[in-house]
Amino acid sequence: MLAEAKELSGPAALGSYLKSTRLGRGLKLRGVEEASNQAISNAYLSQLENGKITKPSPHILYTLATVYGISYENLMERAGYIVSASAPRDDGTKHGKAATFSIEFLNSDEENALLEYLAFYRQKRKA
Repeated sequence: MLAEAKELSGPAALGSYLKSTRLGRGLKLRGVEEASNQAISNAYLSQLENGKITKPSPHILYTLATVYGISYENLMERAGYIVSASAPRDDGTKHGKAATFSIEFLNSDEENALLEYLAFYRQKRKA
């Protein structure tokens, strides 16, 4: 299973996956540029597919997921932003990539509510 997780991440694997997905949808680079309303240039996508760009922004990944009709979470995992729920975890390993990624999308009330819940959850685990 660890080998599967490695297959899913990394710039070469992500680029290869994006290229095969684009070709499977019958899209050319310029077609993706047009479908994304010029949010992703054909030159940028080419560099991404060839592994020259190694860390596309979550916004780019979201746009590609929308254009290709694929899972955004899958692209985020392949790009290394989040860890799969099925990935093996050690008890001492710190996780939270998804939480730290999503924090920028919270308003202050939501952030406070999450912090309160986290304190409650940690207290409950200690008991």
